[in-house]
Amino acid sequence: MKWFDKFLSLAERATSQDDEWMWSEEPHTERRKEILKKYPQIKKLMGYDSSIAYIVSAEVFTQIFMCWILQEANWWTIFILAYCFGGVLNHSLGSAIHEIGHNLAFGHGRPAANRLLSLWCNLPLGVPMAISYRKYHADHHRYLGEENQDVDIPTRLESFLFRRPITKIIWLFFHPAIHAIRPFYKSPKPITGWEMINTVVQLTFNAIIVRLVGWKAMIYLVSGTFFSMGFHPLAGHFISEHYLFTDGLATHSYYGPLNFILFNVGYHIEHHDFPYIAYHRLPEVKRIAAEYYDHHPYHTSWVKVVWTFIFDKNLGPHARGVGYRKEKVN
Repeated sequence: MKWFDKFLSLAERATSQDDEWMWSEEPHTERRKEILKKYPQIKKLMGYDSSIAYIVSAEVFTQIFMCWILQEANWWTIFILAYCFGGVLNHSLGSAIHEIGHNLAFGHGRPAANRLLSLWCNLPLGVPMAISYRKYHADHHRYLGEENQDVDIPTRLESFLFRRPITKIIWLFFHPAIHAIRPFYKSPKPITGWEMINTVVQLTFNAIIVRLVGWKAMIYLVSGTFFSMGFHPLAGHFISEHYLFTDGLATHSYYGPLNFILFNVGYHIEHHDFPYIAYHRLPEVKRIAAEYYDHHPYHTSWVKVVWTFIFDKNLGPHARGVGYRKEKVN
């Protein structure tokens, strides 16, 4: 595995010369080939699973129902429920958007059906993001670790500004906005027709919610999205995946109970190895090819991930993994 354990930190990348670095391929490509050569039966796990449409529809309808019952609630009730309940559902729907973005709801042969389902998932989030997320997330897989094209990698300014515990807390709190805006100035792409449809559909839904049940319901939805994608236990998965908790390791997995809520997004090494295997089959990948997964360090608590991220001076936006330094791979 030439590339998988050769990542270095964004801080080291920022303080060295460009000609000292190279980027050849994303680190999971070689793993995928080797694993499939040894375990060709994994190919049978590839493919979509439309049952996710029933799960996300239950979550969307639950959030609409919550809008109705909270229209006269006090602000304390709205914000507490947004953090503890609505945010959990919205983050789950965000993870479903990730899954559907890989065409794992209706397959590659029905792209429009996948896009429409992602718009449906997007409704309770309050902010149009499903289509743009898919567009930039494809580059995250294709160029994992390439500083400019992998837009999940923080900017150098972020890595410089947010290094102390208090500033890292601030970064986490505003992470939803930072994460959403970063792709548009780091690696901008033309706006697509589907993105415009996403925006129109979302704004129409928002207007209907405000008209029928009022602004409190709308604030419940949007604040739930903001809370859960920022300073929240579930947001630990953003940090756990590609930050250098282990020297050089490009990707970490999380094996814990919250995978149930977030469509197994914690099985992240497995997902990057095989992005076209549906979420509920990823544990089977780990079981079949155990020697490719069991020996790697992994997380069991996203709360611990967030805590360590804040208080460990070696962690922060500057500790995001990038690759590769020539002397490390030659």
